[in-house]
Amino acid sequence: MQQDIIVIGGGIVGLATALKIKEQRPDLKVLVLEKETEVAKHQTGNNSGVIHSGLYYKPGSLKATNCIRGYNMLIDFCEKEEIPFEITGKVVVATNEEQRPLLNNLYVRGQQNGLEGLRKISAQEVKEYEPYVTSVEGMWVPQTGIVDYKVVSEKYAEKLRSYGAELNFGEKVTGITKGHSLSIVKTERNTYETKLVINCGGLYSDKVAQMSQENPINVRIIPFRGEYYKIRPEKHYLVKNLIYPVPDPNFPFLGVHFTRMMRGGIEAGPNAVLAFRREGYKKMDINAKELYETLTWPGFQKVAMKYWETGLGEMYRSFSKAAFTKALQELIPDIQESDLIEGGAGVRAQACDREGGLLDDFSIIEDTKVINILNAPSPAATSSLSIGQTVSEMALKRF
Repeated sequence: MQQDIIVIGGGIVGLATALKIKEQRPDLKVLVLEKETEVAKHQTGNNSGVIHSGLYYKPGSLKATNCIRGYNMLIDFCEKEEIPFEITGKVVVATNEEQRPLLNNLYVRGQQNGLEGLRKISAQEVKEYEPYVTSVEGMWVPQTGIVDYKVVSEKYAEKLRSYGAELNFGEKVTGITKGHSLSIVKTERNTYETKLVINCGGLYSDKVAQMSQENPINVRIIPFRGEYYKIRPEKHYLVKNLIYPVPDPNFPFLGVHFTRMMRGGIEAGPNAVLAFRREGYKKMDINAKELYETLTWPGFQKVAMKYWETGLGEMYRSFSKAAFTKALQELIPDIQESDLIEGGAGVRAQACDREGGLLDDFSIIEDTKVINILNAPSPAATSSLSIGQTVSEMALKRF
């Protein structure tokens, strides 16, 4: 079964990449291989559904440029395909004096990234947007919105099929052998030949990348679980839209926040705790081999040494609802432990290099036969069509 391009991974980035290839070259045979029985089963289907503005990311980075371009592409796609979304805006708040300079740094970064309408606002003005929030100062980000990325992904898949691409489910890739003109991709069920492999394997992107490389790659995916609580319906009045804290600049997560969901309800979270398996959505989900691989990775050991205090705090909040509530009360003092109902969780694929760096930017590594997307955490869903465009341009140079 010969293909021109095989995309491994049916999450939003893999689907967007295949879609952008077929839009530009409908003549190419494109196959998407997904180990699950449906699209968007993992990171895409378990995130908070936020359309990110591009506020947080280093100017000129792949995250910044793809998020801002991808934001506009996503909005256009949703409007054209009649996918429900809403531009809600959000407030980012400093809850103590020490956070004021960090908030200002974020404001400057937003301006550098070209965000129009970004405004520093007083504590009183924050209350005009979110009456129950306590802060010393805030920032209004008008571009932020909400959407259901599972719905977006299903539409990508529908359009892919209409363009003649194949999507094969239940096909876990077990090996990649690069040949002179064609590479062989083996799954648990079939063997395929292809001119180009594009790896969008998410939580297993490093494992898939290693299949095609002779030397050990310098990156390992470290899984971080993000746990959410839902707010009881009778307390929905506490949150109008989206409320974010000032993030810790040393840690690649945004802190627990409040999010109104496109599919209804309000979520509070997520935290960021080490998952004991790559797809460990519950606290006691453990895969001994995967956990061993994480704990013995030199880069993770360096991260653990550096952030042990933060990590312990996140773990404590994971097991203590009272501690989780206390973190939320920094934003909304009226929220009570009894207002929180246990929600779901997502697992974020965070790439970590051997030297202990948590990769802060998207990472795309290629050779003549394979393109590997090795780090595409948030805002990859917002950026998906832009990442897809970037990767498709890399791919189509070969055809």
